[in-house]
Amino acid sequence: MTHSANPRPSRRCRARRGMTFVELLAVLVILGLVASVLTVSFAGRFAKGKREIARTQLAQLIQAVETFRIEHGDWPPVEQGLGALTTPAASPTAPYFLKPDQIVDPWNNPYAIIIPGPDGYPYEIVSYGSDRQPGGEDEAADLTSTRLRD
Repeated sequence: MTHSANPRPSRRCRARRGMTFVELLAVLVILGLVASVLTVSFAGRFAKGKREIARTQLAQLIQAVETFRIEHGDWPPVEQGLGALTTPAASPTAPYFLKPDQIVDPWNNPYAIIIPGPDGYPYEIVSYGSDRQPGGEDEAADLTSTRLRD
């Protein structure tokens, strides 16, 4: 007895072999929505991370400026600003020495030092945030040594 195999699958099998265009489109829309939600979430956390890095850097700058004052008896000269803490103005063996990239905030802007500072402070070190302008909100808000914990 011969057994004949049907080389062509039935219509029902052929129809379920792959995804239809509508199914493929639905999957792409869902993946796009998930990607957009994740992007917004990560962007907010990334901005918060930059602000935390700036706070840490401000604390290091305060320590370096205070050490500079102990070593030299005065605050860094206004014309040099925080550049007095790095080369070529400072020797790498100085206790207050910082690398040039340590006086730049996470938005790649130099920190500013204001002498005398506001409200009776002898100085203030400021990062103007992502917008490089005084004031602002969220990622663009200023960070200052006088309100480091705010």
